[in-house]
Amino acid sequence: MNNEKDGVMYAIFSYILWGLTPLYWKLVQHISSGEILAQRVIWSYIFVLFLIIVTKKWRDYITFTKGLLKNLKLLSLLVIASLLISSNWGIFMWAVINGRIVEASLGQYINPLTSMIIGVLALKERLTVFQTLSFILADLGVLSLSLAYGVFPWISLCLALTFGFYGLLKKKINTDSTVSLALETMVITPIALSYLIYLIIENRLQFIESVPNSLLLIGTGVVTALPLLLFTKSAQKVTLSLLGILQYISPTIALITGIFLYHETLTNAHIIAFSFIWLGLAVYSSSSFVKNRKKTNF
Repeated sequence: MNNEKDGVMYAIFSYILWGLTPLYWKLVQHISSGEILAQRVIWSYIFVLFLIIVTKKWRDYITFTKGLLKNLKLLSLLVIASLLISSNWGIFMWAVINGRIVEASLGQYINPLTSMIIGVLALKERLTVFQTLSFILADLGVLSLSLAYGVFPWISLCLALTFGFYGLLKKKINTDSTVSLALETMVITPIALSYLIYLIIENRLQFIESVPNSLLLIGTGVVTALPLLLFTKSAQKVTLSLLGILQYISPTIALITGIFLYHETLTNAHIIAFSFIWLGLAVYSSSSFVKNRKKTNF
């Protein structure tokens, strides 16, 4: 019981941190999005390497890294996973910096439903009637937003799809989450370094312009890795159905932040879209919770 209680606390804390990340990206909005992403990748890699050393997982990291060189299929999956999560980070930061937090939160809300349909298409998983209904409701929400604006909500869909496919690949890359994150950031680090060298050559690197800039960019590593590591600890102690319900803490905080702190407009079209998606999530979460309760009782 104490383990589950601890797990719930880890999960809540991780989702709160994720929900508050727009506050951090707003602090660095004067820096180019490209440099923020490159610095985030590099400092995440350094921070996770530090954690690997502290938690004595260095041998696992080296062993898995050597194994990658002998397994081109696994290496390819890791490279694609790295590109997907980096794209997700970049799109989310761009959305926050450009006053599109509401759209970003919409993408986070439809994450579990997107993952569900990816599971059907890629893993041949079968949907229940309630899961199908929840997916249809989410589709109606996205469609209503598209029709109202006459523009496809690409930010929301790209965030959901990149994270959904990233989750699919993570199922195939079976290793410790800390080691996995280190490898993912390691793979993309050469690209990030190349971009920073380009900025140095062009005399456009903002990291060295001031101490606050340097400290904020270094902090992106902690902002990236800490919530993920807390989430991993919670996943070991809490049922998936409960985690599925708790995960909506993050986009809810982001949504509230966007509307009340940064005064983004919540239009009638957004309200209609969110209503469909929230209803779909309610159906999805309820069916998953009931299903897991039956398994537990059995």
